[in-house]
Amino acid sequence: MIEKVKNEQTEKLCKAIVSVKTVEECYRFLDDLCTLSEITEMSKRLTAAEMLREGITYNEIAEKTGLSTATITRVNRSLRFGSDGYNMVLDRLQR
Repeated sequence: MIEKVKNEQTEKLCKAIVSVKTVEECYRFLDDLCTLSEITEMSKRLTAAEMLREGITYNEIAEKTGLSTATITRVNRSLRFGSDGYNMVLDRLQR
């Protein structure tokens, strides 16, 4: 999947993301880059990934986050068979 999105533009986006140094800078960048609903959706997906790792059921996750079970299934598929991005980030956040 990663190869499908790799190009000059996404390379620049990734470099921009890793250049962010603080949570406040991240808020500022996301505010300019994304809509409120896009930021909210990404936050919910990260929360769902965390809850899935804790063994929480799809129904409980859907109730707490408002995500559809289809989206939760997609997050779970990424956790299990994806590029390990969720696990990498969640492990780092636990430190």
